[in-house]
Amino acid sequence: MNDDGVPADRRADLWVSGSFRPPSTGTYRPVVDPSTGEKIGDVAVGSADDAKAAVEAAEGAREVWGETPGHRRAAILYNLTTRLREDRETMARLIAREVGKPLADARVEADRAAWVFEFAADEIRHITGETFPADAYPLPPGNEKRLLFTLREPIGVVVAIGPFNFPLNLLSHKVAPALAAGNPVVAKPTSAAPFTALRLAAHADAAGLPAGVLNVVLGPGAEVGDALVEHPATRLVTFTGSTEVGKGIAERAGRHAKRVILELGGVDPFVVLEDAPLDVVIPAAIRGAFAYSGQVCTASKRILVHESVADAFAASFADAAGRLKVGPALDESTQVGPVIDAAAVDRMEVLVADARDRSAVVLTGGVRPPKGAGFYYPPTVLDRVPETARVAQEEPFGPVVPILRFANDDEAIRIANSTPYGLQAAVYTNDLRRAFRLARKIRAGGVHLNDPTNLRWDALPFGGVKESGIGREGLRYAMEEMTDVKLVSVNYG
Repeated sequence: MNDDGVPADRRADLWVSGSFRPPSTGTYRPVVDPSTGEKIGDVAVGSADDAKAAVEAAEGAREVWGETPGHRRAAILYNLTTRLREDRETMARLIAREVGKPLADARVEADRAAWVFEFAADEIRHITGETFPADAYPLPPGNEKRLLFTLREPIGVVVAIGPFNFPLNLLSHKVAPALAAGNPVVAKPTSAAPFTALRLAAHADAAGLPAGVLNVVLGPGAEVGDALVEHPATRLVTFTGSTEVGKGIAERAGRHAKRVILELGGVDPFVVLEDAPLDVVIPAAIRGAFAYSGQVCTASKRILVHESVADAFAASFADAAGRLKVGPALDESTQVGPVIDAAAVDRMEVLVADARDRSAVVLTGGVRPPKGAGFYYPPTVLDRVPETARVAQEEPFGPVVPILRFANDDEAIRIANSTPYGLQAAVYTNDLRRAFRLARKIRAGGVHLNDPTNLRWDALPFGGVKESGIGREGLRYAMEEMTDVKLVSVNYG
């Protein structure tokens, strides 16, 4: 292993049954550093056969891991937590290189992943069944001499499909609760960041996780992902990514009555009422919109501002955005790094051009930088954006942010709810009565009052409504989704 966390042969193979193996295809493709456009190494292009082998390895370990006492599972996860904390800097630098996340943010991600495994271990003692007063029910006869209780049992093989933007933490949010609940896992991380996922698997192995309990398979979603979802032994699929891909997973899983947890896209509204203090709002909006170049599902993707303060807000917000330092992820002073690839840069250009065509005004940014090393697009603020603009209806997943104006609270609510998505929302105001009304009326999985949209508490429920998802993550909540409830009755009469 090199100092940068990449194996000496710079090759990302599959991890199945506790050991590395090459893909059955014998094919690899480059892993590219978005900051420089340079090749980091090569990632395996797996096949449906590789996916089948990984699921069968997990199924082979299912009974042993499911019967492992909870305290033993917890001990392994605590050991893994320690290893992740000791490896924080290497993990952070690996994340920065693979997905272009500024190093300061990558360190936070590494810290959070360690906490996720610790929280999951903590929750093992709290995932319990319930008891019921049988004699409270008139039927069936004889309930006065019955004892009723439920058990929570592991659901079986969990397939965990992770995105590029949080290659360690979001994958951990799937792997950790599954392992804590007694389930074996087949992880399919993004091929953009395979070395991060494989390093996590190596730490899990060294922490004492039995072979086959965690497997990592890499490859195209259309072949590897579909095979994982449709394998008969798979019982739950947990996925973070685009809404369209998530719908396809839900459709395939539904044909086989498999459970899903889907954390999908969002066009999260950041609502600014006229009494909100702009000296507080502007820095929060900058964080919400441009953290990790806007490549966050909970990023503040639409800024909705009351018309009476919109001019002042727009000028200050654009000025602050224009002063953000854009640069490579490993530069400690970088505030906005690259986007993930050239296609993302192209998408920003298309969205800005569409908004311009619909009369939007570019206040800062909006011009692709001269072609050079890496994949960059400047922080861009668009004002007077109509609701029909693509950037106001689609998830940009980049540093392009539209400002939409509203006249009253009801119009703000209507605009906030006008897309098919409902992940998170933010409302800024000094009037908590209005804030609570908007929180109740905005359809979203989470509403933050006087905080930006991109907050997440790792141990608390997280997910969306409408086309933003199904089910909830957050350690205890995910573990409940990843277990089956069994009712047991005892007739002692």
